[in-house]
Amino acid sequence: ELSFNNLLDLDAALGLISEFQEPAAVVIKHNNPCGAGCASSLADAFKGAYRGDPLSAFGSIIGLNRIIDIATAEEIASPDKFIEAIIAPGYEEEALDILKTRQKWGKNVRILKINGSLAKEEWDIKKIKGGILLQEQDKETYASENLKTVTQRFPTAKERDDLLFAWSVCKWVKSNAIVLAKDKTVVGVGAGQMSRIDACLLALKKAGKRARGAVLASDAFIPFPDVVEEAK
Repeated sequence: ELSFNNLLDLDAALGLISEFQEPAAVVIKHNNPCGAGCASSLADAFKGAYRGDPLSAFGSIIGLNRIIDIATAEEIASPDKFIEAIIAPGYEEEALDILKTRQKWGKNVRILKINGSLAKEEWDIKKIKGGILLQEQDKETYASENLKTVTQRFPTAKERDDLLFAWSVCKWVKSNAIVLAKDKTVVGVGAGQMSRIDACLLALKKAGKRARGAVLASDAFIPFPDVVEEAK
């Protein structure tokens, strides 16, 4: 049986994987992504996503935007992981067997198949006392040509790709939000902080040494130089 929180996390997973065209995997905990990755193979995408924050990923919800094959199932069902629910467009027969039997948690893991496309919802609806709030869903997508460089040094093509990836993930992190990413893999997330600098410090702490050479995305404007200074 799926809990209230399970359903919220599954919805967040669907929203985030819908951002990506290439093979992608996301790890969701309490409605926030603690890991996300894109790669040439689904198995590598999941490996990168889970490495984003293995501690927080314990008991998480994972979402993938491709049919789960044997290689990916073996990564998901490896001994160091515990997954509560999985959602994907489909499962190879042997992959499904691996997910259900390889680990003890396989007997209870909720395995869901996506019905229909990953197209984004038209409306974002929130209930408040006395009514509801309704606004158009943020379906904006960005490409390199949409970016304006405001520094003397221009980002490399790889850095631009990582920035676009980090920005897509940051969109699904509770504000104030900072995301650090490298090689289209999240290495640190600072979520739901009351100040942007605290979100930055948390993301840097999560990333540790992996922050070197990473890019940083913020879900809103950076009002003071403190975030940039900490990230240097």
